[in-house]
Amino acid sequence: MFLSEHRLAERGYLLLWLLPSFFKAQPSVEVSPKPLTCQQSSVQVSCQGLGLRTFPEKPGHGVKQLDLSDNFIQNLTESCTSELGHLEHLNLRFNQLETVSEMALAHLTHLHSLLLASNHLDKNYLTNGRAFRSLGSLKVLDLSANNLDSDMAACYFSNLTSLKKLDLSWNRMTRLPGGIFQGTLKLREINLNNNYITEIEEGAFEALIGLKMVNLAMNSLHCISGFSLTQLQVLNLSYNALEFFVTEKRKEDYLLQVLDLSHNKLIYFPELPKVHHLTHLNLSNNAMVSLAPSSTNVAEFRLWYDEMARPNISLNIYNAAARLSKITDLDLSSNLLYLFPVTFLHNLSSLQNLNMAKNCLHNLAVESPPSGIESEDPGMMHGNAFLSVRSLDLQGNSIHSLPHWFFGILPKLETIDLGSNSLQPCESQNANKREIPARAERSNCTSFCDIPQLKYLSLRRNNIVRLYPYMFNQTSLISLDLSENEDLFMPKGALEGLEFSLQKLSLRGNQMDNNKTKFPCLKMLKILNLSDNKLSLLPSGLVCSPLENLDVRNNNLQALEKTATMKWSSSLNHLNIAGNPFSCCALSWLEILQAASVSVLDLNETLCSYHDKNRNFSAKVANNPTWLCPHPTGSSYLLVLVVVIILCFLFLSYGICCLLKKSQKLAKYLGFRNNMVDPIPYHSNKEKRTEQITTDSVTKV
Repeated sequence: MFLSEHRLAERGYLLLWLLPSFFKAQPSVEVSPKPLTCQQSSVQVSCQGLGLRTFPEKPGHGVKQLDLSDNFIQNLTESCTSELGHLEHLNLRFNQLETVSEMALAHLTHLHSLLLASNHLDKNYLTNGRAFRSLGSLKVLDLSANNLDSDMAACYFSNLTSLKKLDLSWNRMTRLPGGIFQGTLKLREINLNNNYITEIEEGAFEALIGLKMVNLAMNSLHCISGFSLTQLQVLNLSYNALEFFVTEKRKEDYLLQVLDLSHNKLIYFPELPKVHHLTHLNLSNNAMVSLAPSSTNVAEFRLWYDEMARPNISLNIYNAAARLSKITDLDLSSNLLYLFPVTFLHNLSSLQNLNMAKNCLHNLAVESPPSGIESEDPGMMHGNAFLSVRSLDLQGNSIHSLPHWFFGILPKLETIDLGSNSLQPCESQNANKREIPARAERSNCTSFCDIPQLKYLSLRRNNIVRLYPYMFNQTSLISLDLSENEDLFMPKGALEGLEFSLQKLSLRGNQMDNNKTKFPCLKMLKILNLSDNKLSLLPSGLVCSPLENLDVRNNNLQALEKTATMKWSSSLNHLNIAGNPFSCCALSWLEILQAASVSVLDLNETLCSYHDKNRNFSAKVANNPTWLCPHPTGSSYLLVLVVVIILCFLFLSYGICCLLKKSQKLAKYLGFRNNMVDPIPYHSNKEKRTEQITTDSVTKV
């Protein structure tokens, strides 16, 4: 019996050993994934990103929109499109299309939009171009990123008489021949962005009487000397190499509204048409040192350049500014302007947004008027030249102070960015009424009192080391940025007067400790950034603020006060706390906020520390590390042990007392029962035994 069981076990092990080989010998069955299918409705079919190498079969007779983008289709033949007579929109972007047969598009008589971006249409462009002649109803054509030069591109669109929008961006066109758009006279929008165009021949655009928008950004144009497109509304010439821009002197009105000349090499103001409708002008990132108009005469230009150092404004500049009365947005940032052009801007009566960031402005001064020009406002040159600007960006200059009249000439100013300058605030002499200190008159400081219309102020990175009480008195700021002023001292009274207006405050990166950060009761404050400081406690004045967003990253906080968190739990939405030495054993404040559904945006990055056996450890707050908090040790254990022993002794004593009381009651009960029974003599049994022995003895004898 034992032997047979042993053999069976051996056979079982052998079977287990051969089992993998058995499965390996079986033919492998590959489960092929389900083939991806197009998403189709009655008039729309989408086969986007399905890895197709050929045109889908029978997409549907009544289909009007077909999306075949992000595939690998190389050829387009007549058989592909013969049943698509109702098609209006065809998307073949991001394929490998290089061949379009001559009759491939003949059946698409209703096609309005054809998108062919990112293909290989530079191949077979002559044959392909003949196929496009049948697209008489086409209105939108996208040929971007096809490696086309000017002649190749013309083969595709030269006979599209109904075309209104043409995209030729991201190709390798180097010039625009004079008659390139002769066959597409209905064009309204042309995108030539990101090519290599260095030349635009005369007559290239003139025949397009309906043209409204041209994008020539990111090309290699050096000059525009005869701009005559009176019908154009939007022109983008950014990221070229333009040194000047001059329009033709015509009596017709120019309809131009938006002109972008940013990121070029302009060293003087463009010469704009006398009559235009320009509202947005971008001249940022050029090399302008003056607002003198452009000139093709080198000697005349040198004269303007020499006059730039003079405080008087030239007559031509004054006249050029008079033509800009409809401008609402003017961007002059990242140039070399050293003078704030008050007189020039005075004529821009519609100007609302002015950007002069990253220039060479130092101390601001008013220019003198040109001879023969009388100001409409007699006091204009005395600081009363009112400007209509509402938003002003002066960050990144070298301004040391703003003169006392500066805010006076900007009665509508609501937003000003003075970041990255060298401004120092003035100390207010009177809390109730603004008084300009004598220091401000000497241009040593800037006063921010009594500017009731100002709502948004940035003094970021100005090396400000001290704020003064009531320095924003009678200035109802909504947003104030004082960040990156290292070692800033902010007394409690510095924000007095903003209790019922300030909603957003940034003190980021000031390296402020508890003694340098005092807050009044800001009852409207909703957004506060205190990150990158040295705070070990949050300022007590914040308790009364209905904060919604709070950032306290990278401080020395071990916990947030419970009184504050209880207050904020009803208003706070977002919180950032990472980079603080929080205690793992004091996270009740976090539980309060999480219970109130406050979103801690960087919870997974936040660490806390705990102490165990003379060593410090850290853990992720997101892992709820309160269980890691050390238990009582040493003397604490002894104290607990003594308490336990005393309690045990008390319980034992109590138990013994109860037992004794029960015994006494039992004894009393037993004694009462003995009194009811007659006593039995102690010796009675002994006597009986003696009598029995005696009797036995006698009998034996």
